[in-house]
Amino acid sequence: MTNKEFKSGFVAIIGRPNVGKSTLMNQIIGQKIAIMSDKPQTTRNKIHGVYTSDNGQIVFLDTPGIHKPTSKLGDYMSKVAHSTLGEVDAILFLVDVAEGLGGGDRYIIEQLKHVETPVILVLNKIDRVHPEELLPIIVSYKDLYNFAEIVPISALKGNNVTTLLEQIIRYLPEGPQYYPADQITDHPEQFVCAELVREKILHLTREEIPHSIAVQIEDMRVEENGLVRISAVIFVERDSQKGIIIGKQGSLLKEIGKQARQDIEALLGSKTFLELWVKVKKDWRNQERVLRDLGFRHE
Repeated sequence: MTNKEFKSGFVAIIGRPNVGKSTLMNQIIGQKIAIMSDKPQTTRNKIHGVYTSDNGQIVFLDTPGIHKPTSKLGDYMSKVAHSTLGEVDAILFLVDVAEGLGGGDRYIIEQLKHVETPVILVLNKIDRVHPEELLPIIVSYKDLYNFAEIVPISALKGNNVTTLLEQIIRYLPEGPQYYPADQITDHPEQFVCAELVREKILHLTREEIPHSIAVQIEDMRVEENGLVRISAVIFVERDSQKGIIIGKQGSLLKEIGKQARQDIEALLGSKTFLELWVKVKKDWRNQERVLRDLGFRHE
């Protein structure tokens, strides 16, 4: 029996930094493709996650958090987030119910008033509030914008995520299957591997380090015995940051490599040898050429 209609389309996940956008993407896809961190502005590129079911295919764009930029990199991230809104079939506006309606949410709602795309309000982290607290939160958002749907979920626990997917597919047009059913992202493996290294640095360092780093895979090859050999460079802005990343007698760099290698092996399904180098590129976040070399392109 053939399916009477197959729907497909592109969906942007937007929201303040730290509301769980990458967590939701990974929960839906069932595999880690977007990096997770408690540091704001973790996501820098539009991550395309692909979800396929019997009746539809959703291509997700996990946009960088919408915020006021403070550097050329910040400006790039903001432009990407804003331009995405006009290119998609539906928008998921993700909010953290545990934090309540904030200034950042109001700023995003103002931006949404300029687009005609249907917006689904996704109330994330419902596992962290009492059910009775939910209704007043919903009312506070409904007063500000006419949302197409309102769906409460827990991205971390997976609660109600299936319902959310069903609602999204309702808003997609009939269309082709853009990607094979078993494909979960359109990013090359090198990109995801670099992101996994960056995630470990975000987890293991603090203060000024997170936004000062970029990771580039310089070489990635499969040897005859099936071992994947990866050479990656971690770029920082100052010599002092290089010292922090390397750690005492190379201890932190070793730990970054160990944790990243475990995730990369899970992603590739192969034994991996990961070699990491740390280089200083002064003030790279404000240099157009360096940003381009590292893959930050705004079309």
